[in-house]
Amino acid sequence: MAAITGQKSEGDRKHPVDETLPPFKMFTSGLQHVAAMYAGVVAPPMIVGPACGLSATETAFLMGASLFTAGIATLLQTLGFWKVGAKLPFVNGVSFAGVTPMVAIGKAESPHHALPVIFGAVIVAGVLGFLLAPYFSKLVRFFPPVVTGTVITLIGVSLLPVAFNWSQGGNSRAPDYGSLTNIGMAALTFLIVLVLRRVLRGFLQQIAILLGLIAGTLIAVPVGITNFSALTNADLIGFPTPFHFGVPQFDVAAIISMCIVMLVCMTESTADMLALGKIVDRPADQRTIEGGLRADTLGTALSPLFNGFANSAFAQNIGLVAMTKVRSRFVVATSGLILLVLGLSPVAASVISLVPLPVLGGAGIVLFGSVAASGIQTLASAAMEKGDNALIVAAAVGIGLIPIAAPDFYHSLPKDLLVVLDSGISTGCLVAILLNLAFNHFGRAAETGEESGAEAGNARADDPHIPQQPNRGVVDDSGDAASLPAH
Repeated sequence: MAAITGQKSEGDRKHPVDETLPPFKMFTSGLQHVAAMYAGVVAPPMIVGPACGLSATETAFLMGASLFTAGIATLLQTLGFWKVGAKLPFVNGVSFAGVTPMVAIGKAESPHHALPVIFGAVIVAGVLGFLLAPYFSKLVRFFPPVVTGTVITLIGVSLLPVAFNWSQGGNSRAPDYGSLTNIGMAALTFLIVLVLRRVLRGFLQQIAILLGLIAGTLIAVPVGITNFSALTNADLIGFPTPFHFGVPQFDVAAIISMCIVMLVCMTESTADMLALGKIVDRPADQRTIEGGLRADTLGTALSPLFNGFANSAFAQNIGLVAMTKVRSRFVVATSGLILLVLGLSPVAASVISLVPLPVLGGAGIVLFGSVAASGIQTLASAAMEKGDNALIVAAAVGIGLIPIAAPDFYHSLPKDLLVVLDSGISTGCLVAILLNLAFNHFGRAAETGEESGAEAGNARADDPHIPQQPNRGVVDDSGDAASLPAH
């Protein structure tokens, strides 16, 4: 009948992840992703640059390089080749996990040697991560719904303080930090986004975040919190010259610290891929995670060539996918191309930077809250009334919230441990995995042969622990937008 009516049969339909959109929709949706993650990409070089003794001009160069390398990593992740890339709508950028050790390296080394030492350590860490990807991806069996739901919730909750900081102005040392003007602009943008999501339909509803950011920025101009100096001082073209700051140097202590950072990034990326797989209705299996980790680590290894740092998944963009329900990986690939252009053109990058942080913070509350809501919905399928799953969630969330609620909690511990402990996502993830093993694999459930709700949520015929991924390029009736979690 499908052939007679001219309709595609169920087996011929592409999965929404593999669909392409019309050019205008592709560009605007991709631009929305860039706007959501721009501040997160440029923030690490803004911190590391001065710590390494760079001038304002050199720090700006480092920011452009980070945008450029984020574009490369995003293209590797979304388009991929061979066994590289998760081929999901996954945005990659500079990881915050590496900021603390890189600042420490910058303070320990002389200004002319700090960045070469950092870049050498990042290269080694990226290569090591690439080699470990096939083995690390096997850990997916230890991520049932009770674990993934906990981690997804922690991702959203951990990102909310970032949005709150942006809403206050972003710089706690600035005199207007937390002013009524900044908080008012954040609240106004927040309301604009909610109203747009409520009243708009179709494609306009999907880009409500972008429209809210534009409206908020325009309102911010007469208010006086939009800074045009970056636009007036920017060059038209500025290619990130390879090894601009010197040939990489290899220091053992720096390499060890960055390898630890790489493991943290791989843990967070694994959790992010599992979260995104659920949101786009293409569960991330071992093959997907292996490809995604290879893209992360290859992008990290290549990044220092263009003066960039370690790259990993950007969780804030998962919230954007969840809210807009635009699941095409080619949209995010378009954002990767936009990032490349921004990295090559400081003027273009400066246009995006015109969005004031309070405006971005107001929209960020909606985005990051969507991620937390997705985690809560995943937990609903983890059979919390059975076994000790509620205890696992309570303990993991409690530990994961320590760096957020009490940032100085671990201040007396060795600094090397802070790379892991200062990340609530990583600590919460590790606690959830260990407790799931203790209670659902080696505990009473294993002794009595009871199948926990956590394991039942991911069951399939040949392995009760590993989620099954649908055939790539094919979607069944559950693959339409209506089947996505409502956020």
